[in-house]
Amino acid sequence: MNDTTREAADAAGKGVEWLARFGYAAKGVVYAIVGVLAAMVAFGMGGQTTGTKGAVSQIGSETHGQAMLLAVAFGLFGYVVWRFTQAIKDPEREGTDFKGLIKRASFFISGLIYGSLAIYTISLLLGSGGGGGGSSKDSMTARLMSYEGGVWAVGVIGAIIVLMGVMQFVRAYKEKYKKKWSLAQMGATQTRWASRIAKWGLSARGLVFFIIGGFLIVAALQTDPSKATGLNGALDTLAQQSYGLVLLGVVGLGLLCYGIYCWVNALYRRINP
Repeated sequence: MNDTTREAADAAGKGVEWLARFGYAAKGVVYAIVGVLAAMVAFGMGGQTTGTKGAVSQIGSETHGQAMLLAVAFGLFGYVVWRFTQAIKDPEREGTDFKGLIKRASFFISGLIYGSLAIYTISLLLGSGGGGGGSSKDSMTARLMSYEGGVWAVGVIGAIIVLMGVMQFVRAYKEKYKKKWSLAQMGATQTRWASRIAKWGLSARGLVFFIIGGFLIVAALQTDPSKATGLNGALDTLAQQSYGLVLLGVVGLGLLCYGIYCWVNALYRRINP
């Protein structure tokens, strides 16, 4: 590789790194809003159980909402670039064994999900967005089921999401996220609190993934796309359980913690595309 090619590759890598950092920041904003709104419901302070689209709509309704939507859209597209880079180029060497392929598949699915959210954000900017809090998960599932092998695909996606939930709990318990942080740039107190917040946030998100993936598996088994649900449906399910408001409060604050964890990644994660 000559110097010119190397410089071009370094510049491209640096560009992907900054896109990833903007992406983590934007993702953190979205999850923080989802968590705060859910916690407000639990504590009787108004709010609503909503998904990521509802959070984006909430951003658009605020003062200077258009500018904020533009920033979030840019960040989400940056996150999509990073997720697809992780899935295809495998810069973090997840490998091609079963565990590595599952993880890379989860990166790819994540890229598709946040790509859809980025497009939705752009549609709000253009004035063509739909309603804020609802979920279109059931209609998406119905479209997929209409294709040959679609029912199996829905079941497989549900199983992958459940496995993603397991990975969230494992990452929280084993503190695997620390391996990705530049700990030398973080003080001891900052690292300790960031770790506590990450554990709560990852555990809350893991529980939400269990619910979403479980409903997708049920939808596949019953060939009933209406059984599928998204993030807002998962939060509603928690609220309907015994001590539901307590569960909703814990998970809502956990999703806020997950948003903060994303901001920590934006600042301190080692990213080498």
